Amino acid sequence: MPIVTIQVTREGSGPGRTSVTPEEKARLIAGASQLLLDVLNKPLEATFVVIEEVELDNWGWGGLPVADYRKRRAAR
Repeated sequence: MPIVTIQVTREGSGPGRTSVTPEEKARLIAGASQLLLDVLNKPLEATFVVIEEVELDNWGWGGLPVADYRKRRAAR
């Protein structure tokens, strides 16, 4: 029984978006499940997919909290 965890930022994937839509989550689940079927021959009904939305202040980039990294990058 494979378990796949997909982590996405709570920012969403476009300007002004605050999370991933239910339709996008459904596509992620279907795509990850299909990948495991295609590559490892794992049946769809045996695959579990967990989607975690990560708050902006809970991740970093380039050794900094992501907000600080983005500020430095924008200042360049």
